[in-house]
Amino acid sequence: MDSHIYGVSKKTLFLFTLLCLSVSSISALPHQNKAGNSTGTGQMINSNSVLVALLDSHYTELAELVEKALLLQTLEEAVGKHNITIFAPRNEALERQLDPEFKRFLLEPGNLKSLQTLLLFHIIPQRVGSNDWPGHKSNPSRHTTLCNDHQHLITQNSGKKLVGSAEVTRPDDVIRPDGVIHGIERLLIPQSVQEDFNRRRNLRSISAVLPEGAPEVDPRTHRLKKPEPPVRAGSPPVLPIYDAMSPGPSLAPAPAPGPGGPHHHFDGESQVKDFIQTLLLYGGYNEMADILVNLTSLATEMGRLVSEGYVLTVLAPNDEAMAKLTTDQLSEPGAPEQIIYYHIIPEYQTEESMYNAVRRFGKIGYDTLRLPHKVVAQEADGSVKFGSGDGSAYLFDPDIYTDGRISVQGIDGVLFPEVEKESTSVKKSVSSVKVATTNPRRGMLLLSSVNLSL
Repeated sequence: MDSHIYGVSKKTLFLFTLLCLSVSSISALPHQNKAGNSTGTGQMINSNSVLVALLDSHYTELAELVEKALLLQTLEEAVGKHNITIFAPRNEALERQLDPEFKRFLLEPGNLKSLQTLLLFHIIPQRVGSNDWPGHKSNPSRHTTLCNDHQHLITQNSGKKLVGSAEVTRPDDVIRPDGVIHGIERLLIPQSVQEDFNRRRNLRSISAVLPEGAPEVDPRTHRLKKPEPPVRAGSPPVLPIYDAMSPGPSLAPAPAPGPGGPHHHFDGESQVKDFIQTLLLYGGYNEMADILVNLTSLATEMGRLVSEGYVLTVLAPNDEAMAKLTTDQLSEPGAPEQIIYYHIIPEYQTEESMYNAVRRFGKIGYDTLRLPHKVVAQEADGSVKFGSGDGSAYLFDPDIYTDGRISVQGIDGVLFPEVEKESTSVKKSVSSVKVATTNPRRGMLLLSSVNLSL
């Protein structure tokens, strides 16, 4: 007979303890969604996400506040669930039109909740384009923000679009598959944050925003500034070139303009010819240039795309990496084209923009011209690493060529999609590997072929 402890047998007590331990171990496992993916924080965000576009846009003041408010994970989860609409105040509204006392209040560590509420007040968890605004004869539409407050969208008789009391100055400024960004003239402040500011400072009469139309003094002449006349479409830029340049090294450069820019035409063929000549003169990328010009018609295709207004980023493997390709990988019909298409990203990226993206989000998936495959990038050893395992490649020679339309980044390996890696490994185990021995061509010889073909 079993011995008893307080009327319960040892065997029963042992089974009950074992059951409790198994339940606790199961609950400690990460939860998974229906697709079988873990719902941890390691979710990869796409490079063409509206969140990445916000952090790399010209709304630098708003992007810095989002990072200081520790809202990246919250916004990643929001983008993963649904489209979002961001109302982004221009930099001047956060630099000069904001009361200094209120700005200090927002940046104090103890007021992090107020800063988060303020920023989430500018984001609606649904896509609202400029065409979705109510007409001037319709009632204002009411939308719930990510801070569970409400914003009202209004159209005046003059045609101006308003968000609350702020005018939309740049509608549909940034459009991405998962959201849209509208530029607005001023910061939107929820009543709860305004009351918290007044209560903590015990100054209820202070307004968080400077009065509209407050006079500005020119520091050079010490006279009141006159309002500048409206600028006609197509006229030269008002700002000096130094003021219009992209942000400094702490933020990624502003993305290049997309299709349908102000000029409606670009000489893409000469730009492709220029970047291929740069590859040859740079040295170490003759095989990549040879494939683009002699083995395929990709140079002509890229020139046509750029002429139509598209932007491209080329991940160019160096000669040492190209020499490791086998004859089996190159002998199949269309194989060189498919390899190069996987190395072309239909976005304009630089070393700085890619490194900042992987540093913020861990992993970034870049679309390629070889649909539906993506190139996955992550931070490794202070650089950008593409792919994973033995088929990975590092950013080796950054910014070989950057002209605003085409960006060329040198890498030290040839990339393949995950499906091809598995099939290649099977072929290697069945048959012996034959390495394609291609003699590197001289740069001047290739320069003449570039001139003949383009």
